[in-house]
Amino acid sequence: MLTARSEAKGALTGLVLALAAVALLVGGVGIANTMVVGVMERRGEIGLRRALGARGGQIAAQFLLEPALMGFVGGLAGLAAGALTVYTYALAQGWPPSIPLHILVAGPVVSVLVAALAGIHPATRAARASPTEPLRSA
Repeated sequence: MLTARSEAKGALTGLVLALAAVALLVGGVGIANTMVVGVMERRGEIGLRRALGARGGQIAAQFLLEPALMGFVGGLAGLAAGALTVYTYALAQGWPPSIPLHILVAGPVVSVLVAALAGIHPATRAARASPTEPLRSA
């Protein structure tokens, strides 16, 4: 019975990790799409900032900060939803609720990293924009 319980626990852990990986992938794709659209819609702003002397690194930093903040807020929301679910289920089963500290820290950190990775391409695209092209199309 202990072997069966251990195997079931291992399978359940693998399933939860796979589900979390898919959720991170979907979130990263969503953030990347949002940032690509944001860069396209803000071409005039980017061109104006470049014309006024903003360097590419400054524009890239702005467009990297935005997905990082989105990831942080999303990570905190996911952490709150997950903790609420764990506590509700544990109390319903009569178990003492417990969430390890490293999980509480890792959730928002990983979501910020995934969001920042998803925002690298749009940020570099915005940083490489010439000042004249976006202003002509605006």
